[in-house]
Amino acid sequence: MKTVIITGANSGLGFECAKNILLESQDYFIVMACRNIEKAEKAKSELIEITKNENIGVMQLNLSSLSSVREFAKDYEKAQYPPLFGIVCNAGISNSNGGTTEDGFDMIFGTNHLGHFLLTALLLPLIKGDGRITVVSSDMHNPPNGLIYPGVEVLADPDSEINDKYSQSKLCNLYFTYELTGKLSEIGKNITVNAFNPGLLTDTNFHVNSNRHFTEEAMKMFADRVGVLSESGKALADMVTKPYYGEHTGKYNDRGKEIPSSELSYNKENAEKLWESSVNYTKLQSEETLDGLL
Repeated sequence: MKTVIITGANSGLGFECAKNILLESQDYFIVMACRNIEKAEKAKSELIEITKNENIGVMQLNLSSLSSVREFAKDYEKAQYPPLFGIVCNAGISNSNGGTTEDGFDMIFGTNHLGHFLLTALLLPLIKGDGRITVVSSDMHNPPNGLIYPGVEVLADPDSEINDKYSQSKLCNLYFTYELTGKLSEIGKNITVNAFNPGLLTDTNFHVNSNRHFTEEAMKMFADRVGVLSESGKALADMVTKPYYGEHTGKYNDRGKEIPSSELSYNKENAEKLWESSVNYTKLQSEETLDGLL
């Protein structure tokens, strides 16, 4: 049996991903890494009822808190779950969530990028043999009106007045995916890293405070970007379970179809700077992650 950690697995895409993995095989043990333990325990019960598969654990994780991420990594190592195989960096917040993390970073940047960056780095040494990391990005990393990357310092600053911090954070997810892919290759680690776009999912609670965006006119504009939760959940689960994704790395998967991401997302200089700054922001030490990664 092998363990797959899914952040934000208590609802929406994360829940659907967990459900499909549990339905696929008894060979996987799912760890639901969630901020709200009460909701996670309720979701666990629902998953067991639906799948008849009890290979599920619940652990607390607040991605907006770097201390919580470090505590999670320590607790996970002590938990004696089956060997770690996969990490699904799924949890995220929308533009309706402003504010500052307890570490002083912009809330959206801190949650959607920085928390997952640190979580993945800390857990990499625990992956036994082959492994898979899947980062949930979004086609909104390339919004219809385009995107200008302002630099990591601006994104990290909670007082910056840039537009659409969510899109910027999803671009950061791709920079992280591509940069981590290269670094793992350099040190000879056979761990695949791929990004996933679930499409615009209107049937989740993700945009619960952003319904103003879903006017009839807006839905026509985004018609080609709209995803279906059940289909996207299955496609994301496939990235964990199907052999193909153990042989291909550094790819962008759009609802089950491999396509190029935006031209901006392949900017190597931006990716390197984001990586360097993320190491500094999280105070990540070389002894905390894989040898040679930093």
